[in-house]
Amino acid sequence: MIESDVFVQALQDMGVNFFTGVPDSILGGIIAELMNRGSYIPAVREDEAVAMAAGAYMAGKIPAVLMQNSGLGTSLNTLLSLNMIYRQPCVLIISWRGQGGKDAPEHLVMGEAMPQLLDTVKLPHRTLTEKTAIEDLRWIADTFKKRQIPVALFIPKGVVKGLHP
Repeated sequence: MIESDVFVQALQDMGVNFFTGVPDSILGGIIAELMNRGSYIPAVREDEAVAMAAGAYMAGKIPAVLMQNSGLGTSLNTLLSLNMIYRQPCVLIISWRGQGGKDAPEHLVMGEAMPQLLDTVKLPHRTLTEKTAIEDLRWIADTFKKRQIPVALFIPKGVVKGLHP
């Protein structure tokens, strides 16, 4: 399991310097660490967080948006009609609720559909694993810089330490 402070530091070492999003239990450790560092601005909705990240990018920041995958549905229109069209990149850190058919019933449909959904709308994505974390983060940084569009990193339960182990 990756410690939350190590994960946050790796993002900051990549240059990510603006963090916003909507709380989620899988991302709770990451959000707590960002709050301890004074680096997290909470949003009410995921589409609002994506818009805040676009504004931060226009102000010279490298933004990340943290959300549960159900929030991907909420933010999809903003990602496509703002970020993709106007080349407003951000790192999407998305908890993969419902992965493999395991979770509460309300997470199963999006958990199954999420990779195909992002493929359909041509948003690059990768799943973080403990074994490949360095390579995954390097890929995120490289893709963000080359493509200048949102790039998603799926975080399965138990890969990054949460608030409650």
